[in-house]
Amino acid sequence: MTLKIILFLLIAAVALLQLFVRLAPTVPTRWHVDPFAAAEPGTNGVKRVLSVPLEPDEVLTRLAAIAETEPRTRHVVGGVEDGRLTYRTRTAFWGFPDFTTIGARATEDGAEVVILARARFGQSDFGVNAGRADAWIAAAGL
Repeated sequence: MTLKIILFLLIAAVALLQLFVRLAPTVPTRWHVDPFAAAEPGTNGVKRVLSVPLEPDEVLTRLAAIAETEPRTRHVVGGVEDGRLTYRTRTAFWGFPDFTTIGARATEDGAEVVILARARFGQSDFGVNAGRADAWIAAAGL
């Protein structure tokens, strides 16, 4: 009987944690920050900065097209015309949200691009955000 109660409580705790992670509200202004001014996210994310010989809107359009085909990824806020886009990607099982903000601005030689990807929960993302940012960069041909 005691084992059944412990097992039930364990399952209930896991279910409550998963509900919290999936239902916690997203405040767009908290995540839609200027990626150029943002600090390095530390162990729970990555900040990639590149210079490309393209116009800023073309870079953002390419990256948006890739982001919007990614599984479990949803556009949260921003647009190409704003020079900044923010996406939320959830992990497959737990649904942990990661936020990726992409910014682009004009330079003499084309555009400077920043991809700021970070986890909402935890102290480490185990390199997931770096992998996603690098994959998006490669897929966009940057």
